Amino acid sequence: MYHALIRTHHITSRQKIARLKDATKTHQCCALIRSGGIPGVMYVQGHDRSNVQKWVDTVHDLRYKDYQLVAPVNSVEDSQISPHNPGIKLGALEEVATVKEMAAQMESRGLQKWWRGAMGWGVRE
Repeated sequence: MYHALIRTHHITSRQKIARLKDATKTHQCCALIRSGGIPGVMYVQGHDRSNVQKWVDTVHDLRYKDYQLVAPVNSVEDSQISPHNPGIKLGALEEVATVKEMAAQMESRGLQKWWRGAMGWGVRE
């Protein structure tokens, strides 16, 4: 399993979000995005490293303002995966409206410490 985290100034364009949904299906990834305001945050996860990288490249090509790849594509350590996580739904993109909701989603996936570190809010593990 591989994942990456991207931070942008904002995510509001429905056309760009539609392109992200298409890329999620095409590259068989699972994505979670914080849209609707500042900051924009995108988390992507998938079984194939090259597909996750292609999704990240798609985001880069969309030229989001203040694009930052805060956590490049890397493997998810088994110790980071929550035993209660029902698994990922490949080809799905989920949107949340607040950073608080994003944090709750990351916690439910067993990735809260990693996420906080990547966002610059704690020590990265």
